[in-house]
Amino acid sequence: MSLIKRQIPNFITLLNLLSGSVAAVLAVQGDLGAATLFVGFGIFFDFFDGLAARALDVKSDLGLQLDSLADMVTSGLVPGIVMCQLLLKSMDSSMDLDFLSSEVNWMIFIGLIITLGSAYRLAKFNIDERQTESFIGLPTPANALLILSLGLILEYHPESFLIPLIENTYVLVFISLLSVLLLNAELKLFALKFKNLNFKENWFRYFIVIFSIVTLVLLQFVAIPLIIFIYILVSIALQSKD
Repeated sequence: MSLIKRQIPNFITLLNLLSGSVAAVLAVQGDLGAATLFVGFGIFFDFFDGLAARALDVKSDLGLQLDSLADMVTSGLVPGIVMCQLLLKSMDSSMDLDFLSSEVNWMIFIGLIITLGSAYRLAKFNIDERQTESFIGLPTPANALLILSLGLILEYHPESFLIPLIENTYVLVFISLLSVLLLNAELKLFALKFKNLNFKENWFRYFIVIFSIVTLVLLQFVAIPLIIFIYILVSIALQSKD
């Protein structure tokens, strides 16, 4: 029974990896909406594997490494592929998002620097003892949601003011570079972990949660980049006060 108990968090982590693997296949096929859905499943499992490990008191080095490997696919590989697809679309809107075609511009693979930056960030996280109460650099799941939201906005909000930016190749290259910078910057970002419900100690967490719910209801997918931007700004403000 104890052996099964120890493997429960690892099984949940493998569900994260499975979700990310399915998302990668869908992203290659150009189905960015379905790919985002499975990345969402992966992030959900990523949250609960750690919760299960703490609840069952079965945290292990194996689980830590397995978690990083799963995140590398779900929150590292998939957003890189999605950015490749967005770059392809920005260069030729008539194409069917088949970036494996021999006719594509090599520039689309600039999107894969997001995958490289995510790998570096995950490796640093495993050896950085400072990231127990907060994050140093943007977490890979948040970065993945940021990149994937661009595809959702393009598909479901064609009237959005962000469309001209998402359809601009140079803006996408800039976003890719900025993504790598945010992932690995020495930037302290607070974690959304409530140790207690005290408002004075957690006002910024309550603010982000409420802000996220309200903007998602009002703006839908357009809200995601805004939420992450505000999250970074609030973290910087808190850091400057310290």
